[in-house]
Amino acid sequence: MDTLTPGSGAHDAERRVPRHVAIIMDGNGRWAKQRNRARTWGHREGVKSVRAVVEESVQRGVGTLTLFAFSSENWRRPPSEVSVLMDLFMITLRGEVRRLDENGVRLRVIGERSAFSEKLQRRIEEAEGLTAHNTALNLQVAANYGGRWDITQAVRRVVADVAADRLDPAAVNEQAIAARLSFADLPDPDLLIRTGGEKRISNFILWQSAYAELFFTDLLWPEFNAAAYGGALDDFAHRQRRFGLTGEQVVAASGVAEQ
Repeated sequence: MDTLTPGSGAHDAERRVPRHVAIIMDGNGRWAKQRNRARTWGHREGVKSVRAVVEESVQRGVGTLTLFAFSSENWRRPPSEVSVLMDLFMITLRGEVRRLDENGVRLRVIGERSAFSEKLQRRIEEAEGLTAHNTALNLQVAANYGGRWDITQAVRRVVADVAADRLDPAAVNEQAIAARLSFADLPDPDLLIRTGGEKRISNFILWQSAYAELFFTDLLWPEFNAAAYGGALDDFAHRQRRFGLTGEQVVAASGVAEQ
């Protein structure tokens, strides 16, 4: 799959598809309040945008899609809203997993699961097991996830491996930490999208997004449909990714004229 990387040699910008897209789905509550409805109604309506983005990812050939559903900081929200979010997570898993499986989508939930009810943890495991063989799209849902938590748990694993003589202290480097992060088997995000008008990444996959292209939109999440997502992918296709090089070096290495 073509991506905008030095030396890619891809001449058609329309073919430059990110291997991994990460999305901060922001604005559900505000969208509902604008319509004089409860914030929780916005979360329910936001599921439609999830479906649209998943379907468009499969159509476009995106390999991995990671959605920020519930951060480790979201527990601070009103208990009633957190309760509805947990119920919605459960209902969505039950209602969508068959659709995902039929369309070749593999589901994975990343984050600290121990805070969830045993019933929800079982539902997650069942959904992951049912879709484990699928290859059309890796769909990751970040739930009770935080970028600092991810780095911390990776460092703890490094420390444990050093203590057990499974890892030489001299071999502790960036690669050793990266190999112990939540999705070390998948590529880092090429494109990180945030809806809702805010321009920050809110403790989302901090390590893995070091070189991600950032795309911010004022659209609230329930407004972010397939066309809006396609526009973000098209924007990515025309960006030059340098990875520390100069623009001239990238052009020379790839043989592609600057966009």
